[in-house]
Amino acid sequence: MQNYKKLFKGKKITVMGLGLLGRGLGYTKFLAECGAELIVTDLKTKEQLATSIKALNKFKNIKFILGEHRLEDFRGRDMIIKAAGVPFDSIYINEAQKNNIPIEMDVSLFAKCAPDVMLIGVTGTRGKSMTTTLIYEILKANEKFLKKNVYVGGNLRGMATLPLLKKVKEGDILVCELDSWQLQGFGDSKISPHISVFTTFMPDHMNYYKNSMEKYFDDKANIFKYQNKNDVLIIRPNMKKLTPKSVKSKLIVINKKGLDSWKFIVPGEHQRENLACAVKVAEQLNIPTSKIKKVVSGFKGLEGRLELLKVYKGIKIYNDNNATTPEATIAGIEALKSNKKNIILICGGSDKKLELNNFVKSVNKYCKSIVLIPGTGTDALINNYKLKLNYEIGVELKDVVKKALAQAKKGDIILFSPAFASFGMFNNEYKRNDLFMKIIKKLR
Repeated sequence: MQNYKKLFKGKKITVMGLGLLGRGLGYTKFLAECGAELIVTDLKTKEQLATSIKALNKFKNIKFILGEHRLEDFRGRDMIIKAAGVPFDSIYINEAQKNNIPIEMDVSLFAKCAPDVMLIGVTGTRGKSMTTTLIYEILKANEKFLKKNVYVGGNLRGMATLPLLKKVKEGDILVCELDSWQLQGFGDSKISPHISVFTTFMPDHMNYYKNSMEKYFDDKANIFKYQNKNDVLIIRPNMKKLTPKSVKSKLIVINKKGLDSWKFIVPGEHQRENLACAVKVAEQLNIPTSKIKKVVSGFKGLEGRLELLKVYKGIKIYNDNNATTPEATIAGIEALKSNKKNIILICGGSDKKLELNNFVKSVNKYCKSIVLIPGTGTDALINNYKLKLNYEIGVELKDVVKKALAQAKKGDIILFSPAFASFGMFNNEYKRNDLFMKIIKKLR
């Protein structure tokens, strides 16, 4: 991979969407170091993007167009790199396509530039972060056995994949989490990972996909669409009915039964299925079961995914911040439920136009009470559904936690599992996560 700089040196590249999460910053900095002539354009203003811009100040080969996009920046360029979430009907992407300019995304561009690296990709509406991390930790701990270096990338917090071109060598392995947006790039490039995992498919991002599950699945399906007979697709049982018979790769449907005796601290049957997916990946690389078990027994779980954050005055407090759909919160409730009805649920936020009937049934059946984060989704929940339990609405997150603690007694569980998007009160779900953790850590 020593010639990676030549791929970008002197190329006129427009980066659409710098953002604040670190991914856009990571690949923009990498491209600038390679000597590309960059235009960085973002609808956010210079003030909003101050931290990202400061990190790029030393580069003279970057021109910033902020607070707007301009059609002229999508003409006469060698490449457009778009961030996740750029609308389907973007007039700017359409302009680039009219001018036959390639549209690229972070992970798929890495895959095209590093064809000799084995790509293991994980997607799913829920479960992709847990599964990705489990696969990575198992493989990373067994690098000597594999005689390969193992890296992680994709849709993980603050992580850009393209800069890994500086490190990877022929035969290395990249494990990457792929959301539907990153998989748009795979579809555009007509490529799929060598080993793919598809955990779950359920409604999400319907505000983006304009209530079309078909469009949403079409993006997700890029994880297997371009695989060949030498590739592998691993799915959870609930995905079998959605997987087309035209799949060319070796199809493996996992079974978690053999893992019941394994030491694995993360609660929930759905997490055992994610574990089974990770184990199947490791088995494809011939890693012995004893070596896999050793890593799994030491696995600590993931931040923001049914994470036991603290036991405070006999009250267990779980952080399930990354549950941003009703189904994800239902899974969390199912994992922690008991016949005591002792769950105080903290949820609410911005509306994603998702169906809430099953969510309300689960909350009514298993929760003791509910404290709501204000937002358009919270309004939709209260106005359109019947909650048969006590509920309160907080003003801001600190107030929400205070109300939940006031309702809890020894032996109860406070489950922070929003079921909605973070926008409105927060810039993104990570800000919400960090603030919740800060509030809980201060409890004495």
